[in-house]
Amino acid sequence: MPAPELPVRVPLIDFDPGFFTSIANMRDNILLSIPAQALEQPIFSGRTLMRWHMIMEPVAIKRVLLDAVDDYPKSDVTKTLLSPAIGDSLFIAEGAHWRWQRRATAPAFAHRSVTALGPVMSRAAEQACMRIAAAGPRAIDLAEEMVSATFDVIADVTFSGDDMMDRAAVHDAIDGYITQAGRISMLDLMGAPSWVPRPGRHEAMKQLEATKTTADGAIERRQARGSCDVPDLLDLLLSAEDPKSGRTMTTSELRDNLLTFIVAGHETTAQTLAWALYLMGHDTGAQDHARAEAQATLSGRVAGAGDLASLPYIRQIIDETLRLYPAGGLLSRTARADDTLCGTKINKGDTVMIPVYALGRHRNLWDEPDSFRPERFKDRKAIDRYAYLPFGDGPRVCIGASFALQEAVIILATLLSRFRFSAVKGRTPDPKMLITLRPEGGVWMTAEPI
Repeated sequence: MPAPELPVRVPLIDFDPGFFTSIANMRDNILLSIPAQALEQPIFSGRTLMRWHMIMEPVAIKRVLLDAVDDYPKSDVTKTLLSPAIGDSLFIAEGAHWRWQRRATAPAFAHRSVTALGPVMSRAAEQACMRIAAAGPRAIDLAEEMVSATFDVIADVTFSGDDMMDRAAVHDAIDGYITQAGRISMLDLMGAPSWVPRPGRHEAMKQLEATKTTADGAIERRQARGSCDVPDLLDLLLSAEDPKSGRTMTTSELRDNLLTFIVAGHETTAQTLAWALYLMGHDTGAQDHARAEAQATLSGRVAGAGDLASLPYIRQIIDETLRLYPAGGLLSRTARADDTLCGTKINKGDTVMIPVYALGRHRNLWDEPDSFRPERFKDRKAIDRYAYLPFGDGPRVCIGASFALQEAVIILATLLSRFRFSAVKGRTPDPKMLITLRPEGGVWMTAEPI
């Protein structure tokens, strides 16, 4: 069996596999629904129960995400998959309901608020180092370790001081739902409403409903008790109000948004860090460069929010990781009006997709697109804004982008300053996307203390 190409990538296909194979592929790995033509063409269209178009041309992408954003809301399939878990929260709400939530939550993710959460991220980085050191010379799965580290962060910034929250149960419930909900069913593609039972999701929903009840209780206790000495995300959301209407969130709206931020705030960052560490094992030169930068900046201490400006190469590693392995590998919209994109007629009701995974590897947009080259992000102004979309763009750009980037740089810099990571031969991860792009099989490495 030949050795896998490095960095590992998904082998996109350039032929029609047939209807049933296409459905099976999407259930196993959403990236397998992206045709190889998406790496070279500006647009590619097809039909799988519904008419769909994948667009890879930056001007057309800008139209969908910015210029005509109201004509391209989140796709019906996306809402069907996620609404049972996160309700009509910020991630999937539309129109006026989305706008007021965005206005109300914006202060919680302002630069000052995110910077103030830096000590929580630093503490999680320190604890991750302790766990890795305790493992000794044996190989460890850094993907699993990064899930633990980022969940520590999101739990501390969401429900700090609430001893009645079973963090492990919350994590298991969310992970279980992601694993089941991410598998698209025939009913999803047919447009069946979310209340129609999907095979395999029932048990995941039962566990998640228990978590929702627990979260509601934590919110009500916080309302009665008052905010923490150092306000956490729940405090910020409890005090949030729409500056235009003065509206505040109900308990269910608070809970749905908190669950959204828990999923987005730990799952996506964990996978980004796991892929970054995989790439460090693949490119020891880049790892040594990053380590030198981190050690010169930190001098043995843990990284903090104030160090980000002194860690430009580590930020470039995170940026390049997100190009090769974007946590959200596919954006999906439903056209609400007839349009034309890249010379192709778009009919009302068509699904329009932006394959972020293929966009980051497009032959006409990037030099050596399958190669790991962090230095390409040294000058961010040289990167076409709509050729690189790890957090989306336009008014619906991810509200937590700065939170995720700060956390990723703090943890990665701390780890690289203290350990030399070596990949374990024969344990190459398999890129698989359900809701996020995970390294299936884990990122197995040995960690040598420095």
